[in-house]
Amino acid sequence: MTISDLHIPEADARRLLGAANGDALLLYIYIRCGNDPATAASALRLTEQRCSCAAATLRQLGMWPEEKRLTIAAGERPNYTERDVLDTLDREPSFRSLYGEIQRRLGKPLNTEELKILLSFVRYLGLPEEVICVLVSYCQERARRKGSLRNPSLRTIEKEAYAWAERGIDTMEEAAAFIQAQNVYHSRLSGLMRILQIRGRSLTAAEEKYARAWLDMDLEDELIAMAYERTCLNTGGLSWAYMNKILLRWKQSGFRTAEDVRRGDRKNAPAERRPDADEQAAIRRMLQEG
Repeated sequence: MTISDLHIPEADARRLLGAANGDALLLYIYIRCGNDPATAASALRLTEQRCSCAAATLRQLGMWPEEKRLTIAAGERPNYTERDVLDTLDREPSFRSLYGEIQRRLGKPLNTEELKILLSFVRYLGLPEEVICVLVSYCQERARRKGSLRNPSLRTIEKEAYAWAERGIDTMEEAAAFIQAQNVYHSRLSGLMRILQIRGRSLTAAEEKYARAWLDMDLEDELIAMAYERTCLNTGGLSWAYMNKILLRWKQSGFRTAEDVRRGDRKNAPAERRPDADEQAAIRRMLQEG
């Protein structure tokens, strides 16, 4: 095992602490010291399952060594027939079981077109049944978070399934790590929305793009609140583009905390000019006359 002095970037440290996964931290240190990930389980005395979960967490945090992801073009997607669906239902008990479980979760019978989509999850994307069930639950929770009381359609779930495939999410460990990372993101997003006093609605796609960029800057809450206050004072309300310029300028200046900004304001403020002798005499006369 290779051991060396190691500096952990602050951004990495924040993500690791946010994940609250000791195995992931241990694996991160092992890899950053130059060791082969393939030998991690035995070297770190972790079970294969624990090591796999730790690796999945690092992948979803974007901290795993570069690896090829699946890229799926729309034209490559299979075109299953009704006969394919019927044959699979007849010959594969596991698919019949999956079909029944997804119907139960969505609260409605699946039609032939929806069954073709479900079949593509199994045959084309190679997703295990338990991962497909987790995928459906994730899409349902995402819909609830956006305020919808309806279950997502199979077409909506299909889009997310392909996104999971491209991210390499095809095991329960990968799915669990991805969902944990999403929960951390949404927790931080909720905190940002409280600072911006946004209540009772979801962000639009354009607003969330700004919000995600600000969260990626890894700035403290007080600094974001300061930017919001200055935006409201200068524009009369929340202007996303204006606030974005403030935060980008502060980040480029190396400001990460509200105290950094206050220190910069003091440094750039014009020096206070002392009154000259004539002005001092005039002030004394005014005070005496008063």
